[in-house]
Amino acid sequence: MPPRIPHPEPGTPDVRGPLRYLWWLVRSQPWRVLRGSLFGAAWMTALSVRPYLISRAVDDGLRTGDTRALAQWVAAIVVAGVALSWLGIMRHRTMTFIREDAKARSAAVVLRQLSRVGAVLPRRAAAGEVATVGGTDIDRVAQVMTVTGPGVGAVVAYLVVAVVLWSISPLLALCVLVGVPAVVLVVAPLLRRLERAESVYRQQQGELTARSGDIVAGLRVLAGVGGRGLFAHRYAARSRDLLVEGYRVGAVNSWIDAATVAIPGLFLAAVVWLSARMTVTGDISVGELVAVYGYVATLVVPVWFLLEGGHQLIRGRVAARRIVALLAVTPDDVGGPRDTPTRAGAATVPGSRQPAGPAAPVPAPGGPADLHDRSSGLTVRAGRLTAVAAADPADALALADRLGRYTVSDATWGGVPLTGVGLEQVRARILVADHDAYLFAGALREVLRGARPDGYRERIAAALHAASAEDVVDALPRGLDTPLDTRARSLSGGQRQRIRLARALLAEPEVLILVEPTSAVDAHTEARIAERLRRARAGRTTVVLTTSPLLLGRADEVAHLVAGRVAATGTHADLLDRDPGYRRLVARGDADAERALR
Repeated sequence: MPPRIPHPEPGTPDVRGPLRYLWWLVRSQPWRVLRGSLFGAAWMTALSVRPYLISRAVDDGLRTGDTRALAQWVAAIVVAGVALSWLGIMRHRTMTFIREDAKARSAAVVLRQLSRVGAVLPRRAAAGEVATVGGTDIDRVAQVMTVTGPGVGAVVAYLVVAVVLWSISPLLALCVLVGVPAVVLVVAPLLRRLERAESVYRQQQGELTARSGDIVAGLRVLAGVGGRGLFAHRYAARSRDLLVEGYRVGAVNSWIDAATVAIPGLFLAAVVWLSARMTVTGDISVGELVAVYGYVATLVVPVWFLLEGGHQLIRGRVAARRIVALLAVTPDDVGGPRDTPTRAGAATVPGSRQPAGPAAPVPAPGGPADLHDRSSGLTVRAGRLTAVAAADPADALALADRLGRYTVSDATWGGVPLTGVGLEQVRARILVADHDAYLFAGALREVLRGARPDGYRERIAAALHAASAEDVVDALPRGLDTPLDTRARSLSGGQRQRIRLARALLAEPEVLILVEPTSAVDAHTEARIAERLRRARAGRTTVVLTTSPLLLGRADEVAHLVAGRVAATGTHADLLDRDPGYRRLVARGDADAERALR
């Protein structure tokens, strides 16, 4: 029977804690987990059947010289071996399906979360954290699912062997009943130590991965300023620290691996020694001695699975804690209505700002409406091109975050609190286009149009024209079909900036917020963009955060932002005449330019 393919919708995970998340993975495939538990229990219980059959063959066949009885018991041993092999295959097959389902489900919920939080993610989680979650933690969480099959089977086999031994000798049964928990208790301190060491190691590994990504992304800049060697030495030093921490984790792992083999072996030797003494005194027969050895040797397998399951559970719990932390990141920082909530009534994860339950969103404006930011006093009129010149670039970025609903704010949209509108509607109608927004790898045509159909071909040409990016396409060997690498590193900074602007214009949002869209282009190109941008966005709401006189001169209204507040508004020419601070800002500290602007 082929495995059931998981539904494209992985479900809603329980993010109230790592163990609850693991339990959610179990509950997501109950019938398969039940089959795995049954096969695991049957397989491990069947391991104790052959020692019993061997003991009967010794007592009823070899010791009595009964060839017929011996042949019957041997045949039974062969049949039991075949059945045991089939059960082992089915157990392993079912557990593989369980692990792969858990892995695919975790990957799906993580990918869905990454798409939900969008631009908020870089401010809430390092790139290295995301990389290690996707590369290692998901796999370790899936490995925990082994506990649901062999783990359950190990407990059942332990009880069955204890009952069978009780029929032979209550003393031996008591040794097993007490000995197995004692073995687990001996290893438990190592497991707790492993959890602590693994948590520190995984955190440092994520930080180092993030650092390596930053170095690779800025390698060209580092080489230009002579900082490549410095950052390489710093990375090497952090790598050595991580290596030391890895040795600590490896040392604990090695002790656990050794204990899972040595301790059950010592336990087996002790029980066999005791049963041999009982055989000498005549308390049990030779056949029963063989059976006891077989039972206890069989019990080594369940004990090993119990210890290994505990080992996997500790590592999986650390990994699940990191996955839960990523899933607890909210799409925005405002705690407003969430379009894809977690479990209804679920409590917040400690340290997260995720609300306990979804709030009902308020209706978005039915059409184009004014945006108002109370923190700065800025009002963006619908259908107009508004420019904002900020004395501090950080104030401009904070304003873009508030107007795009990427941070806590009391901004309104058509008189409605922006944080109260459903996030999906905000993202569909308001676009914040940063000057260094991420460019994905792929053909330039696909980078520009995304998931839109090929009918956007003419609109692509119009967007490229508005962004003055036709020469970028013309310079590529295959034009729009030229493949670009991640972040389009083969292009210059100005070329990448124009491609980003064309992509933003092609999205045709109701409200477009551009952050320094021409900071990396020359003056002639900037002049063309300023003229064409106004025509391309005619009749639609556009906000440009810039100090470029060319862009400011094309705006319907300009706001001068000082210390996070609107100090003056008007046209570019008006502000040049009556606002000395604005004049100095757009002249960019050039005295000659300031005199020319007067």
